[in-house]
Amino acid sequence: MLRVGIIQLNTGNQITAAVDAAETLIREAAADGAMLVTTPETTHLMEMDRTAVLEKARFEADDLGLQRFQALASELGVWLHIGSLIIKVGDDKLANRAFMISPDGGIRARYDKLHLFDVNLPDGESYRESRLYRPGDKAVLVDTPFGKIGLTICYDLRFPHLYRTLAEEGASMIMVPAAFTVKTGEAHWHTLLRARAIETGAFLLAAAQVGNHDTGRSTYGHSLAVDPWGEVIADAGDRLQNGSGVVLVDLDLAKVARTRLTMPSLMHKRPFGVTQFE
Repeated sequence: MLRVGIIQLNTGNQITAAVDAAETLIREAAADGAMLVTTPETTHLMEMDRTAVLEKARFEADDLGLQRFQALASELGVWLHIGSLIIKVGDDKLANRAFMISPDGGIRARYDKLHLFDVNLPDGESYRESRLYRPGDKAVLVDTPFGKIGLTICYDLRFPHLYRTLAEEGASMIMVPAAFTVKTGEAHWHTLLRARAIETGAFLLAAAQVGNHDTGRSTYGHSLAVDPWGEVIADAGDRLQNGSGVVLVDLDLAKVARTRLTMPSLMHKRPFGVTQFE
């Protein structure tokens, strides 16, 4: 069994305060026995203004929040998955970058969000991540004592081939840190996470942002753990009443192998072409 701490946050636009809030909850999860702790997308900064975010973001080597999280993982002796930080990669470009930090405080893996969210929503909200962010170009797996863990971020959830690839390469757990909007979260969040878990036969762990943020954005919350059969085994939306906090969940890791034997779709992939009729 593996105890995981899933952190749900309401991150604001001040990095130091956001890191303080996350640290408090990470400590709480570790004190309750979590060996792996995961945080949401944009853990230490939710900032919508282009000028402000470029001023506040730092290159990875200079990011004091990342350094604090590394020290915290070392102090607590936990695997710490930071769902993403906003990292500067050029004068006018950022990366939405996840980090897997080992119990010695070292960065074991990095993942830059592959799929960027560019959309105009019916309620008037508009998002253009590609204006600021540079997409990643690689799927990422990290070896841990608990098995291989696949890294994804938020909008990646809508691209099932990424999850299938991670599972085919051995992932038994896949992280989905997110800051889903309320509208899309209500419509699709639970369904997409359950579908990806069923398709891959893996545990999906989805730490999420929640509530009304300083910049006026609202996020859905409902941090989830979904088992390989597609059952929701933890939902922070219920336990935390849509607020920030920690949900602890014990994973029976042997269930991955049992599920994949029962439903062996990963073994049945076949190449195919497309025939078009006019």
